[in-house]
Amino acid sequence: MNAIEVEGLTRRYGDLVAVDDVSFEVAEGEILGLLGPNGAGKSTLVNTLCTLLRPSSGTARVAGRDVSADPGGVRASIGAVFQEPALDEELTGAENLRFHARLYGIRTERRRERTAMVLELVDLADDADKPVGEYSGGMARRLELARGLLHEPDVLFLDEPTVGLDAGTRKTVREYIDRLNREAGVTVVLTTHYMEEADALCDRVAIVDDGSVVALDAPDALKDSLGGDVVRIGTDDPAAVERAVPDEPWVRSVTVSGDGVDVGVDDGERRVAALVTAASDAAAVSTVSVDRPTLERVFLSLTGRTVEEAADSTGGPPAAAASAGTGGDDDD
Repeated sequence: MNAIEVEGLTRRYGDLVAVDDVSFEVAEGEILGLLGPNGAGKSTLVNTLCTLLRPSSGTARVAGRDVSADPGGVRASIGAVFQEPALDEELTGAENLRFHARLYGIRTERRRERTAMVLELVDLADDADKPVGEYSGGMARRLELARGLLHEPDVLFLDEPTVGLDAGTRKTVREYIDRLNREAGVTVVLTTHYMEEADALCDRVAIVDDGSVVALDAPDALKDSLGGDVVRIGTDDPAAVERAVPDEPWVRSVTVSGDGVDVGVDDGERRVAALVTAASDAAAVSTVSVDRPTLERVFLSLTGRTVEEAADSTGGPPAAAASAGTGGDDDD
């Protein structure tokens, strides 16, 4: 059964199309990553699924409820952690959770139970009575995850859950998200521009560029679509090396790139010796490296740009729309 079903979803800000005719499904219990640069439309898509924005056209159902026809039902079925923190630093961790539990309408006895349960789940039980202002960035993010799970949602939306954290803390938060998914059984949809985060955490990844989903599959399947490893041979005579590459079944492609030759192969480490021997007979070889498929390379192959280049060339929604109550947040 699907936790989310999206069909032809479009969100416009005036003449700007932030989400463009997007369709996909998310199975119950799945972790789906929306991967792309800032400005690609990831946050606009999540905000629409969370009913913070109205679709311009198309349909979306979350936990079996239509985001346009039954926004209240959708909100009761989801948890959300957005980029901007929503914690009161003067309250303790437990007080923050109990306050939000009251907003969800959770009764007193159940409120205590759920607060204790989610604090235990994110390993903050021993820090429950500390003011949040004394928490580290990673602890505060884990508390936000706990808050998102208070009312036992069917779907948890995480918008750039590790942005602003150092690499070690990002890894720790990723591990907690994976644990929440496995132990609480909650479906997770997260946006990220960190390639390693999507690769390590997600069951499937939707690559988002200019408001469109340009690919959707498991991370390994996306990487396999590139056709194996790339052995890069640096040389002062790329043309000679290109001609010298052996005509073997395991050679998938040969491309001259700058001051070298990129050879697409199966099992790059195993083929290096043969390639270097052939290249050395034709020209001087200065460097050799093996480049395994990455989601960064997948993005480049699909869009013709790196994530950084895409971010530089992509704009968000007009400021007036971004600041309006129903116009939504930045198209991030």
